[in-house]
Amino acid sequence: MLYLLLEYLRQEFGVPGFGAFGFITVRAAMAAGMALIISIVFGKRIIRLLQRLQLGETIREDIGLDNHKSKAGTPSMGGLIIILAVVVPSLLWMNPSSVYKWLILFVVIGLGAVGFLDDYIKIIKKNKDGLMARFKLIGQIAVGLVLGSFLYFYPAFSDYNTITTVPFLKDVNLNYAILGDELGWLIYIPVVIFIITALSNAVNLTDGLDGLAAGTTAIAGMALGVLAYVSGRVDYSGYLDLLFLPGVGELAIFCAALVGACFGFLWYNTYPAQVFMGDTGSLALGGTIGAVALMVHKELLLPVLCGVFLMETVSVIIQTTYFKYTKKRYGEGRRVFLMAPIHHHFEKQGWQEPKIVVRFWIIAVMLAVFTIITLKLR
Repeated sequence: MLYLLLEYLRQEFGVPGFGAFGFITVRAAMAAGMALIISIVFGKRIIRLLQRLQLGETIREDIGLDNHKSKAGTPSMGGLIIILAVVVPSLLWMNPSSVYKWLILFVVIGLGAVGFLDDYIKIIKKNKDGLMARFKLIGQIAVGLVLGSFLYFYPAFSDYNTITTVPFLKDVNLNYAILGDELGWLIYIPVVIFIITALSNAVNLTDGLDGLAAGTTAIAGMALGVLAYVSGRVDYSGYLDLLFLPGVGELAIFCAALVGACFGFLWYNTYPAQVFMGDTGSLALGGTIGAVALMVHKELLLPVLCGVFLMETVSVIIQTTYFKYTKKRYGEGRRVFLMAPIHHHFEKQGWQEPKIVVRFWIIAVMLAVFTIITLKLR
């Protein structure tokens, strides 16, 4: 790995300036820059490959949005660009001895593989339904199960594996091990599985407008990078009264790569999109956000930080539940929103797609800032 090589050169030959690469902030900056370059340079080549293979998006006739029909044929599976641009810098700049590095890369690649299989069935096999819901759920649960098991049983995490920070309250932490230390996994691991599954599906629902999911994920990634950095420093975590998590600062480098990759992907994904991320990207991004939050023990902040994703998911739940209820009671299904997820509701109201995306980004920025502020509000 590049980090170890530079450290070796510094120690053996005393190369001037190489000591800077020992700082997380420097490596985070390098990872972000590298991810941005990879996604822009290789993104163009991957898009051409997807076009050559005719792996274009199929727009459902029943979607009810005429402006989306023009998107038919746009290359999908663009999540491969994001995954490549995240994994390579993370491998090069994160400390290879960090278990956080391998856990987060497992989540990215694992959920990316589930999403890729779904896209493969939709696009190549021409099955609009994609991977059967139960098989997709099995894949998400499997990733969550492995992550939760490591976070609970790995010896390095044993001192604080079931403890998490409670927002807004000083000197108050939540311990999932209410059944005792030996049975704490019975609650903790299902919580991990739920968060990974819920967030990966939430980002998948959000990925309906050009640039919406990638931009919102980048904003959440920046906030998580800050949380990881302060949690991994004994001075900052002590000042903010947070759990000090040795080594978790390495995740700030991953978050920087994630942000750089998403920004680079936006080069091609902003309106009008030249490529869609597909489930390959959305499942990986959502699961990654949840996994980082769990590793820095800030998952209770997710409803705030990921408020846009939550809003999109809740709108679908409300719409579906109310439609089924009214159909059973009145014989005709009724709707709360013109269309769900809620970004389509605003499209139906006549809002232009770029306006919706930018306004949702603004909301995401405000929520991310508020998430960081909560550290001091405690």
